[in-house]
Amino acid sequence: MRIAKRVGTYALLVVVAAAFIGPFLLLLSTALKPGSQSVFSFPPDLIPRPPVVDWFIEAWTTIPYGKFVLNSLFYVGVMVPLYLVVSAMTAYPLARIAFRGRQVFFLLFLSTMFLPGELMLIPRFLVMRELGLIDTYAAVILPGILSALGIFMLRQTFATIPEAIIEAARVDGASEWRIFLSIALPLARPTLAVLTILGFISVWNSFLWPLVALTDQSKFPLALGIAYLSGVSGADVRGLAAGTVLSLIPVVAVFLFLQRHILSSMAGAIKG
Repeated sequence: MRIAKRVGTYALLVVVAAAFIGPFLLLLSTALKPGSQSVFSFPPDLIPRPPVVDWFIEAWTTIPYGKFVLNSLFYVGVMVPLYLVVSAMTAYPLARIAFRGRQVFFLLFLSTMFLPGELMLIPRFLVMRELGLIDTYAAVILPGILSALGIFMLRQTFATIPEAIIEAARVDGASEWRIFLSIALPLARPTLAVLTILGFISVWNSFLWPLVALTDQSKFPLALGIAYLSGVSGADVRGLAAGTVLSLIPVVAVFLFLQRHILSSMAGAIKG
């Protein structure tokens, strides 16, 4: 009975893993298939015969792929640090400083988590237009540095810091700013690591808002640039797949670099 239960568990895990990995394997297979091999066969043929790298070269050379990568790196390099700073500086008072209306502010931030992103496109566009920022880097950056999810996660993390530690620091004469920098932020490193990779993925894959805010191709992030590839190369499925696979490499690298902090944070969440 125990063996049957274990076999059933492993079989379920294999099915779940296949459901998540299958689309990526199909994408990679499409990017490596030669032009003579169909990419629409059913059932899907995952083995390229023979594997070629022509579509990766085409994706890199047909559009200004390097420029799009630099744009995305610029957006990530500016937006993710600002996103972490703004989230932490908003979350700490909500968790550790008593002031009138604190719960109301927190509930207002929390309620924005349930709004569809598409609902905010028109208000964002109108604000950016009134500020004269449409088709600028700032139009992409400014709306992305305030995140209700980041504030919520850090607020919950700061709230779990024992009150005795905070009070001991205050008795020693530490200011709230010193407590925030020297005690709260170091203890929140696992949460900050999770938010870093979530922010990186969100900014790296951002498509809809840059599509609305930008018209100048030279400012396009990579995700928008890959969509532009379909217009240049006549919707070449293999080229699109190759460009998408290339765009995944930085995301995987960042995850591998921060995986220790992420797994630590997840283990803490599971333990409660």
